[in-house]
Amino acid sequence: MTSASSTLPSFAELGLPERLVSALERRGITTPFPIQAACLPDALAGRDVLGRGQTGSGKTLAFGLPLLTRIAGGGAAPKRPTALILVPTRELAMQVQDALAPLGRGLGLHAKTVVGGMSMTRQIQALRRGVDLLVATPGRLTDLIERGACSLQDVRITVLDEADHMCDLGFMPAVSALLDQIPSDGQRLLFSATLDGDVDKLVRKYLHDPVTHSVAPAAAPVETMDHHLFIVDRAQKHDVIAEVAGREGRTIMFVRTKHGVDALTRRLARVGVRAGALHGGKTQAARTRTLAEFREGKVDVLIATDVAARGIHVDDVSLVVHVDPAADHKDYLHRAGRTARAGERGTVATLVAHNEVRNTERMMRRAGVRAQRSKVSAGDATLIRITGAQAPSGIPVEIEPEQPRPQRRGHRPGGGRDRRPGSRYGERREGRSGGGRHGERRDGERQGERHEGTPRVRHEGRSGGPRRDDRSARRPRREATPSASQGQ
Repeated sequence: MTSASSTLPSFAELGLPERLVSALERRGITTPFPIQAACLPDALAGRDVLGRGQTGSGKTLAFGLPLLTRIAGGGAAPKRPTALILVPTRELAMQVQDALAPLGRGLGLHAKTVVGGMSMTRQIQALRRGVDLLVATPGRLTDLIERGACSLQDVRITVLDEADHMCDLGFMPAVSALLDQIPSDGQRLLFSATLDGDVDKLVRKYLHDPVTHSVAPAAAPVETMDHHLFIVDRAQKHDVIAEVAGREGRTIMFVRTKHGVDALTRRLARVGVRAGALHGGKTQAARTRTLAEFREGKVDVLIATDVAARGIHVDDVSLVVHVDPAADHKDYLHRAGRTARAGERGTVATLVAHNEVRNTERMMRRAGVRAQRSKVSAGDATLIRITGAQAPSGIPVEIEPEQPRPQRRGHRPGGGRDRRPGSRYGERREGRSGGGRHGERRDGERQGERHEGTPRVRHEGRSGGPRRDDRSARRPRREATPSASQGQ
């Protein structure tokens, strides 16, 4: 097992071809992250690799660079990709694609993302033309294989990214079924924040004599974060949230249910805070647009559910707020991991009522976190000092309605094979630890459901069972410091 070193070799010294090194330099990436320096030599040599790294550790390039190098030149047959990257969510799939596809083009490689919520017809057409690198979520890939649109018989390199999250979402059977279709003599790379439970089963069954690389203990990222537990009277909670959302700087707020996300987005819009809403009930186009606006700084506040936010990799998020406490220590760490990326520091705040303090602190201890406890209210000096909270403008912003999904002929709203009881992968309920039977909402996709998108300014003012998140439509810095963009 490797550990981080103060002196890291260059990408060229690690064995990357000159074309890739030059492409990385053009993107401002000149020095590898520790996980990249550790994994590259073994992965380039064709070894199976087991990597442990948290979000922001640079693992995307740790597996992506050797993969691209080893399949350089392209030449994939129609419907038969040469390399496969399996990821748990659509957002993560697109981020992996964005990171690797431009580098692959310089090596003559064609990459394609296949996920639910996007046109299956276009994905089938791309596969017919030939795809060298396929980035996929398990559900959509399974659908394509069942339709005869894709075969995994030519896959030489397979990557499982965020394997622990895939297992948490209930994808273990689907992932195993896909791996069973891939030639057993190919290379396997598995990356995960934890290496226990179902992840360990995958390792023992599908990886051959893997070399393990872990640059830091699983709890290390909490050391670069300041953790706070804010005790808030229920009557004050909305005002406290509004003031925190009114701060300067990029903020992500986590809410347990998609209904809660939409309600909070509307409430903030009424007091003048522009916020983007992200949950599994939104169309893929809306989710992509919301993430782009957050990444580009058009909105500074993102309100999200756990499942939808797993694939968010945005730099310079200085504050994460648990509006609803995390369900367990794993969710806490995944949420918190949206800040303090690429070696930066960040602040994580959890809002609790008096009767939630004990259970929340117990959960935090399991996450390896010691949070500073404070009782706060709107306008409180402690709240302002820690989060930069400030009163919002009070000038309402208008919420732009999201365009509804087009209805297909013969489609029954709310119906379809994916919505039937006992569907193959089921759903993950967002409110599994506190929603109860009454009023619980699911963070799934609902065909034809109307949702609200990102607010736009109207006046001048201050600038559970497992869930199948990739549900598909069934019918046809520079010289000395690694760049923040490689910390994915």
